[in-house]
Amino acid sequence: MLSEKIHLILSSVPESLHQVEKFVEDICDEYNINNTYFGNILIALTEAVENAITHGNKNNSSKQVSLVFVSKPEGLSFSITDEGDGFDIYSISDPTDINQEELKGRGIFLIKSLADELHYFNNGKTVEIIFKISSINNETASERINLLKKYSNPKEINSLNNRK
Repeated sequence: MLSEKIHLILSSVPESLHQVEKFVEDICDEYNINNTYFGNILIALTEAVENAITHGNKNNSSKQVSLVFVSKPEGLSFSITDEGDGFDIYSISDPTDINQEELKGRGIFLIKSLADELHYFNNGKTVEIIFKISSINNETASERINLLKKYSNPKEINSLNNRK
């Protein structure tokens, strides 16, 4: 089983985004995350890391982006930290406002839409994205336990084999 905390350091280059996909795949496989949540997690993290590379570190390849996964009782937590100057989250305009002149904030809006919780720390240099997936894990675990019980009972095995 994967450890409770996994840390990935990325270079601030667009090619690093491929490492995010592998990172998310491994975690979702280990925690039995379904495809819907996998897609939400992958898109949200890819967007957050891309924001850290582009806006935080200004595509400076000598700077790094840190991606930390922690399994918490409330769900899966991912923290992304860049080495930039940070930003004021409240200064980002609403991308759904048709009257705004500049198209900004779409990535943050997307992350908020896909995640269950979004928190900013360290003057905007760190974002924590939380996905509350405990009910999915419990449901999957219960299904597997029930299947295991059926398969470990010889009468059930014969019953299942006779249905084929």
